[in-house]
Amino acid sequence: MSDLRLGVIGLGNIGQQHIKHIQSGAVQHCVITALASRGESPLATQINATHFNDYRELIDSGLCDAVLIATPTMSHLEMGLYALQKGLHVLMEKPLGLSIAQGQALLAATGAEQVFALMLNQRVAPVFAKMKSVMDAGTLGELQRTHWTMTNWFRPEVYFQVSDWRATWRGEGGGLLLNQCIHNIDIFQWLTGMPIAVQGFCGFGKYHNIEVEDEATAYFEYENGATGIFVGSTGEAPGVNRLDIVGDKGMLSFDGDRLLLTENSPSTSQYNSETKDMFGQPSNQQVDITPSESVNQHAIVINNFVQAILQQEPLIAPAIQGIDSLAIANGILWSAWSGQRITFPLDGLGYQAALDEKLEHSGLRKKSDIKTNIDMEASYR
Repeated sequence: MSDLRLGVIGLGNIGQQHIKHIQSGAVQHCVITALASRGESPLATQINATHFNDYRELIDSGLCDAVLIATPTMSHLEMGLYALQKGLHVLMEKPLGLSIAQGQALLAATGAEQVFALMLNQRVAPVFAKMKSVMDAGTLGELQRTHWTMTNWFRPEVYFQVSDWRATWRGEGGGLLLNQCIHNIDIFQWLTGMPIAVQGFCGFGKYHNIEVEDEATAYFEYENGATGIFVGSTGEAPGVNRLDIVGDKGMLSFDGDRLLLTENSPSTSQYNSETKDMFGQPSNQQVDITPSESVNQHAIVINNFVQAILQQEPLIAPAIQGIDSLAIANGILWSAWSGQRITFPLDGLGYQAALDEKLEHSGLRKKSDIKTNIDMEASYR
């Protein structure tokens, strides 16, 4: 089997992390042949790759079969379109774009033979994979309520100061929801399905000197009448990671550490209609189903992308599946701006018009040259 020739566009923290995974051997049948970044990079010489200052030159070079785009969100549409239109396979860092309109434009440019994937790495986290298997098996019965408080995404002020694009409408199209919590929102809808409507409430620059949201609370409505709450923050420490999914037959509870499955006997609805005990409730059994294994999430997604191209392996996270989480994030913001309940499918053109108003008055900040301590492993939740 020939190795896939991969170009990496963007050599920031996450781009370098992906390169380390590939160079370490954690990714098979893949060789990095080219890198692109605005400045010079000694890394290219170290890994025997050709360096380009212009991503278009990399794509046009003929050195790559595929590209991994690990640049700020504002460039995803432009770079993704160019790569797809030139016939390359694409693995995109999250999110798919600033808006679902941008995401849909990228999908429309994808050829039938092209592999287009998104770095939704938390889908392979053992705990969420276990929850997905429980949900797909119908163990909980009909959905009644969901609730995720995900506030341990704390980021200090320096995180924003050393970047010109983070936490700006121009650079990111949002903050907490489009950057940190896009993973959680993806997992939320992956497990419980898309809501039919959302009411969103956001704090904009509540804890940081930024123009976008650093706190968000969303109320979801589902087609069967179930409801949900999502709470996120980058200004709370130590923060909370608590996910509950409640169904007629039981519930899943994840506290950031342990995963518990509770099963009712009989179901809540059956007991409700049949019992003569005024203060009774169904009997239940609780089991700890926390997975013991740990995995290299990013390497698994990159391996899957490579094998999808070389061996037609089904994608873990095809780019089209990034639309729903992007729609939810966009919907929460739109609701917060307008004070209105937003329904799904999201009106992409309507949201884009609202976002364009923000973009018109937004710009990139001047980066600080503060020397920082960077531990990428500490950034994952």
